[in-house]
Amino acid sequence: MNSFNFLLNEKNNKHCGITMVLDKGLGFETSKSLMELSGEYVDYLKFGWGTTAIQDFNLVKDKVEMYKSFDMNPYVGGTLFEIAIIQSKLSEFFEEADKLGFETLEVSDGTIDIPHSEKIDYISQAKDLGFEVLSEVGKKDLEKDNKISLDDRINYIKKELDAGSSKIIIEAREGGKSIGVFDEKGNAKGNEVDYILNKTKSDDLIWEAPNKNQQVYFILKIGHDVNLGNISSDEIISLETLRRGLRGDTLGKL
Repeated sequence: MNSFNFLLNEKNNKHCGITMVLDKGLGFETSKSLMELSGEYVDYLKFGWGTTAIQDFNLVKDKVEMYKSFDMNPYVGGTLFEIAIIQSKLSEFFEEADKLGFETLEVSDGTIDIPHSEKIDYISQAKDLGFEVLSEVGKKDLEKDNKISLDDRINYIKKELDAGSSKIIIEAREGGKSIGVFDEKGNAKGNEVDYILNKTKSDDLIWEAPNKNQQVYFILKIGHDVNLGNISSDEIISLETLRRGLRGDTLGKL
């Protein structure tokens, strides 16, 4: 039983909503200690961008197994997938991911430019190989991202779900500024969020929201069970308290 458990009521006594956490290169013992503290509040654990390519094979494999032991889904960040596409080594990428124990993959085109029909095919390929697929909509470059209309984003979301993606990640990068639904100060563009929510199902989406003000925004707007991603590994407990109204920003507002 948690300490002060008597202060939790029926509404805030369990973890709700998907939390996707970013691992930027944590050591095994550090990540294990972190999961012992807060693993019950994590649903997906992303090995950020191409970090796995410069870490020891057995260390990554051990971390994947450890994360899975806490009932979460570790997966490789989309940038590594994009590198595999550029180098025409997608088959090798799938094989290596399987050898490392990954059961979930991210399919993205945040940096590279490919026809959307090609991205759909990659989603289907990964799905056919038995991987759960999370796909990401949006570009990491501001100029390119601004060229994607809201209707295009909605169209991509729907087609990628139809192709087999279990969730769609709304791109915001690690910084959460000037990309996707966030302006240059990191504030949400409410009209764009509303448009996307009116055309899709909230449960199908994972909003990258690395900053506290963004997490508060989505929790108050959508609810404590909103799906949030790119959460820093040292902010897991903090986010969970926001979800449960145990921090001033959401206390009495849920």
